[in-house]
Amino acid sequence: MLTTIEAAARIDELIQKIHHHNYLYYQEHRQEISDLEFDVMLQELIKLEKQFPDLLREDSPSQRVGGTISKEFPSVAHAHPMLSLSNTYTIDEVQEFEERVVKALEKKPEYICELKYDGVAISLIYENGILVQAITRGDGVKGDDVTPNVKTIRSIPLQLMGQNIPNRLEVRGEIYLPYSEFDRINKEREDIGEPLLSNPRNAASGTVKMQDSTQVARRQLSCMVYYLVEPKQRFTTHEECLLSMKQWGLPVPTTWQKCSSIESIQHYLTHWDTARFDLPVATDGVVIKVNSLAEQDTLGLTAKSPRWAIAFKYKAEEACTPLLSVEFQVGRTGAITPVANLVPVPLSGTIVKRATLHNANEIHRLDLHEGDTIVVEKGGEIIPKITRVVKEKRIADSLPITFIKNCPECASPLIRTEGEAAYYCPNESGCPPQRKGKIEHFIQRKAMNIDGLGPETIEQLYSKGIISTAADLYSLQYKDLEQLERFGKKSIDNLLSGIEKSKQTPFKSVLFALGIRFVGITVAEKLAMHFHSMDVLSKATKDQLLEAPEIGDKIAESIIDWFAQIDNQHFWKRLEAAGILFSLQEEDKLKIETDILNGATFVVSGVFQKYDRETLKETILKNGGKIVSSISSKLNYIVAGENMGPSKLEKAQKLGIRILTEDEFDSMLRSES
Repeated sequence: MLTTIEAAARIDELIQKIHHHNYLYYQEHRQEISDLEFDVMLQELIKLEKQFPDLLREDSPSQRVGGTISKEFPSVAHAHPMLSLSNTYTIDEVQEFEERVVKALEKKPEYICELKYDGVAISLIYENGILVQAITRGDGVKGDDVTPNVKTIRSIPLQLMGQNIPNRLEVRGEIYLPYSEFDRINKEREDIGEPLLSNPRNAASGTVKMQDSTQVARRQLSCMVYYLVEPKQRFTTHEECLLSMKQWGLPVPTTWQKCSSIESIQHYLTHWDTARFDLPVATDGVVIKVNSLAEQDTLGLTAKSPRWAIAFKYKAEEACTPLLSVEFQVGRTGAITPVANLVPVPLSGTIVKRATLHNANEIHRLDLHEGDTIVVEKGGEIIPKITRVVKEKRIADSLPITFIKNCPECASPLIRTEGEAAYYCPNESGCPPQRKGKIEHFIQRKAMNIDGLGPETIEQLYSKGIISTAADLYSLQYKDLEQLERFGKKSIDNLLSGIEKSKQTPFKSVLFALGIRFVGITVAEKLAMHFHSMDVLSKATKDQLLEAPEIGDKIAESIIDWFAQIDNQHFWKRLEAAGILFSLQEEDKLKIETDILNGATFVVSGVFQKYDRETLKETILKNGGKIVSSISSKLNYIVAGENMGPSKLEKAQKLGIRILTEDEFDSMLRSES
């Protein structure tokens, strides 16, 4: 057992090493150690911080994993207002901007051109090199303090590096969601039946304001820093500010350029008009700034924006084309998505033939009619979307497009849940796209991970009547697969081997593979760890489900509904009979360390300093306690952090339930040991 002094030294060493490797990975795009070595260091740090909670530091990389619950975000006044920029859309307007600048300064200045990233503006404040506050733009005068969420963004350093770091540093930047992460999140949302995110910018904005910082950490936001607010007196140019911020480990983009003439500015604008599409992040323009800080001061500000900078906005490339038809597609969860078929039109280097219409609300918003000429653009530079209808070209007496009432595949009447935009086909067991979609979900890498099986093979097996559910895969024989096109002996052997190997898939992945609505891979893991077996889970009441970590009303009701269906009961029983693992293996179970809490029941409520909520719950379970979700006379303890709900507090006091602070909880564990 380490002493406190030894632990402090080791924690300091680990923090410095992890910050160093984070910088190499996120700023210089290189690695000196493997991912495993990095994870081992991080886990050692987290373990030490749990053993010595008083040594937990604000700049600890352990804060990256999240765990803070923020019911509301405090409103904070900006020490320096976050002004917006004046927008321009033509090179003529850029020339007019330069003419105004030259007239005011009585000379031609130098400029810095930077790409304008399409995300969420953020102000980052460091004191003595440590990130202490992150504030959104808000109305420019006040913004929201979202520090716990921003600390999970790995490209933002928690601790600055290098020489001559100011005692207080405030910088501005843009938080964004990379295209790859946007696509990954939407794939996961599709897997669990959630509506898809519309574009990376809106997704980034919503993520920054999530209440649970653990969820923020999972979304892998990133950040670019582009402006130093204070201390400016050290520098003479914006270029020096950028170089120093980069030297201190801040994520300054490398795409900026110094320009000394309107011609060089125009060249930069022209280059990035097309080159920006090769970047992994959405951009929507260029910011042009006077380089000299003294000249910036001379030019000054208007009420809303600086006179020394302007934003050149690229026009979203769009095209007009006639609408041929609207078709309605059925997803794995039964969600109906309308898709517009268009007369092919070139757009952003591709030929666009189709565009999503999202849902019935979007069709109504557009007032879409048969044969309309529509305007289509690349939404977030990724997905073609229809932005408006050219109504002056509308065909006389054309009929409005109406959303279908019955499933286009099985003719079942569609349903729409209150509060949701999507319509659904409820015929899970008989609708072909849903059945095939569930099989495709079942075999994917994060689920059963069956090698040798893909959508085309599933289509062949389904259309020939060889399989109708994923359970049928475990009855496949050599003679069945001989019927498939382009399937030789090697392909058959690989597929049968992959199916057999999948029988060793861990219970958490099996649970995800079943395709229960709202049960993604993370929720499936929580359920597996809490209930240990499918048999126990299948019999759980709503109250029992709510006792599991991260399970709310919507997920609990979805699970109960899934098990209530006879077809689903037969489905998982067939899988179990085939040898699929429907219980947690001993090596995966939560290890009980002591029986100190010996069956005592706990409610965990509020925001904690030493623990994240999941760690606190895990500590209770490892020491023999039980977690419940509701307060009743049978409850033994509430472990209460900051911002515990007043109604919970009042009810607990009336029932005489003992309320523990996290320090008192720690003392309970120590005194009983």
